[in-house]
Amino acid sequence: MLEIILLLVAFVGSVLASYFDLKTTEIPDKIPYAMMIIGIAGNLIKSYLAWSYWPFLLSMIVGLGYLGFGFVMYFLGQWGGGDAKILSGIGFLLPSLPSQFNTKDLFFPFPLSFFFNVFLIGAAYMIFYALVISIINRKIWSIFLKDLKANARMILIFNFLLILCLLVFGFFLVKYYNFLRMFDVMKLGVVVIFAWVGFFILWKFVKVVEEIGFKKKIPISELKVGDVPVDYKIWEGITEKELKKIKSSGKQQIWIKEGVRFAPAFPLALIFTVLIGDGIVWFLKLYI
Repeated sequence: MLEIILLLVAFVGSVLASYFDLKTTEIPDKIPYAMMIIGIAGNLIKSYLAWSYWPFLLSMIVGLGYLGFGFVMYFLGQWGGGDAKILSGIGFLLPSLPSQFNTKDLFFPFPLSFFFNVFLIGAAYMIFYALVISIINRKIWSIFLKDLKANARMILIFNFLLILCLLVFGFFLVKYYNFLRMFDVMKLGVVVIFAWVGFFILWKFVKVVEEIGFKKKIPISELKVGDVPVDYKIWEGITEKELKKIKSSGKQQIWIKEGVRFAPAFPLALIFTVLIGDGIVWFLKLYI
């Protein structure tokens, strides 16, 4: 029963964080802090009931490990501080999967499975988010198509060289390893080419969305606490003190940036991990 309560707290807490992230771009600190406290207290009770230090120790290891990784992402400018804290809160709450769900398709231990799924589900979520932004701001598509057209020659040349390399490599494999057929090598080559072209196009699209959809110039009078200037290396909104300093600087306009509001990836990854299992294993099963 206690494990189910901790699972529910993790889900409800991450959903609440997602709501505030989508609405205001800010995750209130009290949400992840409450998750952390409940997680530590809950696993301390589990240790007492089981008369074993392991549940509490595992909670600390996973929670602090997630927190450390989250803040590496924060200082690299990839995540906001709230994202790092939500990931850590889930780690403190769920260092292992409740026994009722142990039959699910998990190849890795639950903390690793959830960790990998955050990035797998997060990647799909970010693509969807970028598509929504591009629908709202139609200018993105025109710039993206122009950029793609400008790179068409480079794509063709690279693909031609890639095909030559694959043919040479395939010939070598077929000649010296009799268990491979040229048809199989060619089929693999087609997959590699399509994958490269697909990732290149997706990368170009995301870069255009980042430059056009996530950056805007606003009058200083419209600047508010929580906005992030484009020259900030980390995702941390300006404070009241910084706002007053900027407004008294005499500037008329300022560039600010937004990023993908990533918090919804956490409850989505949690649901996926509990109900389905490892995303990597699941995708491999689709193609094997």
